[in-house]
Amino acid sequence: MKTEWQLQEAKARFSEVVERAIQGGPQTVTRRGRPAVMVVSVEEYERQRAATRPRKSLVKLLRECPEPGLADILDESRDAPDYGREIDLD
Repeated sequence: MKTEWQLQEAKARFSEVVERAIQGGPQTVTRRGRPAVMVVSVEEYERQRAATRPRKSLVKLLRECPEPGLADILDESRDAPDYGREIDLD
């Protein structure tokens, strides 16, 4: 099954390009002999997007760190009251 299309052909047969992306996977469209874009189904796009999405926030990862460090700093700065500082105006 064809998966690479020249731009002119892809424009002329766009419905077929879309159908093949849905049924058979990503379709490459070339311009001047070089890959320019990929046509993918929404299902494939969402699957790829979910695979690259971070699973945990940075704060959660730091809190799970076995070594003391930034996680402790985060905890201390959140719990410590801020009284400001004294300034001598004389």
